[in-house]
Amino acid sequence: MGTLRDLLHVRDAAATAQRPPRRAARAARATLAASAALVLAACGALPKVGPDYAGPPAQRSQAQAEAARTAATPTDDGWRARLPHGGAQADLARWWAQFDDPALDAFLAAAQRESGSLAQAAARIEQARAGAVAATAAGLPALDVTGGLSRGTINIGTTILTTTQTRATAQANWEIDLFGRVAREREAAIARLDQRAAEWHEARVSVAAEVAAQYLQFRYCEALVAIAQSDASSRAETATVSERAAAAGFQAPATAALTRASAAEAASRLTAQRADCDVGVKGLVALTGLPEPDVRARLAKTAGRLPAPRGFAVRTVPAGLLAQRPDLAAAERALAAASADIGAAEGDRYPRLSLAGSVGPLRLEAGQVAATLSTWSIGPSVSLPIFDAGRRRANVESARAAYAAAEADYRAKARQAVREVEEALVRLQAATDREADALTASEGYRKAFGAADVRWRNGLSTVLELEESRRLLLNADSTLAGVQRDRVAAWVQLYRALGGGWTASNEDSPR
Repeated sequence: MGTLRDLLHVRDAAATAQRPPRRAARAARATLAASAALVLAACGALPKVGPDYAGPPAQRSQAQAEAARTAATPTDDGWRARLPHGGAQADLARWWAQFDDPALDAFLAAAQRESGSLAQAAARIEQARAGAVAATAAGLPALDVTGGLSRGTINIGTTILTTTQTRATAQANWEIDLFGRVAREREAAIARLDQRAAEWHEARVSVAAEVAAQYLQFRYCEALVAIAQSDASSRAETATVSERAAAAGFQAPATAALTRASAAEAASRLTAQRADCDVGVKGLVALTGLPEPDVRARLAKTAGRLPAPRGFAVRTVPAGLLAQRPDLAAAERALAAASADIGAAEGDRYPRLSLAGSVGPLRLEAGQVAATLSTWSIGPSVSLPIFDAGRRRANVESARAAYAAAEADYRAKARQAVREVEEALVRLQAATDREADALTASEGYRKAFGAADVRWRNGLSTVLELEESRRLLLNADSTLAGVQRDRVAAWVQLYRALGGGWTASNEDSPR
């Protein structure tokens, strides 16, 4: 049994043995080196591999640069296109309130709640947040507890003893971020979280613009129905008068047939226009998730009313609002994440230093002998990459290529943003300029038709002249409704092009 005690290290002399001085010195030096590295890492004195992100490339056009230099000049908007006037930039944050349309407000709120794209964007934010938490935790100590029970045999001469070993160990590990690899991974994760938050805002803007466009199309359809209804009623009255005149022998039967055909054509046009409006209602139901009776009831409260927003000046788009577009903000954060990924991949090519330790009780039982020991260990460990057939280098090159792609994507989106704002401003100004002319044309053709109708009823003109005058009036009224629709649609397009007035300081995102 004495031999067994020697094997199990339970003698008092073994339990109180001192570590040889040379081993103790080596352990002390290793602990000191690890402690020094730990202090340097905590103080941020250790270098970070990879590039330090300095922001996206400058993407200002000549017009934008001129706007930045002359921002103090009220009359210089900095854009090649003319800008609408009559308000303030602060109104962008209250964009939809200026329409003063309860139905539109209700549809926008419902769409924000029911949008599948918004739900997906919010889920991606949660996913990115979990990734950021994991990346942050990677730079902190980790503690695990393990336990085990094992049985076996020991042969001592002719004696076979059954042994039982019970162990519980707490193990701690902390990778010292010598070259900033873990820090770069954390930077990338946080940048991607910001990217997902910006994409959520972009989804909000897109949903609002889509609902507003659908609502505007329905109101435009209502205007066309009203025009078609008035035209159909006028043609039906003309047909009635013509048939009576033909029956009395004052007009030829062919004239009555022509007026009946004209009335039938107008009735068919009215039916088709009403069907288009019903399709528009279906579109609003799909976008908002509201029951169709509820949608129709809300539409009926403001029937025939085309939204009419107040115009306002946008003087600081290049320096302020354009850079706040959610898609540009998301592209910039993606660029920052790609930059950090280069450092993380580069850091994988450098040595890793970890500080590990464990402590726990160990109980041994063999035959009639039992012993309980307390074990512990602590010390640094170093991992040196020697050969990987070029895998780590390839990962760095891949990260650099991904950064180049992200930079190209940002440049493309910046150019597209400028284009969208310019186009919206051109369409808005054109619609504003056209509206006065279209209104004048509509009023003129209406007076001309009234005069032609009087002449026809008194037998001073032919039905062909009457129908031609009616056709011109119908076209003029339709054109006026279309111009008014285009003006509001340009405002919606400008809202979307400017990112909906979104800024990074907004506090209503899921993040």
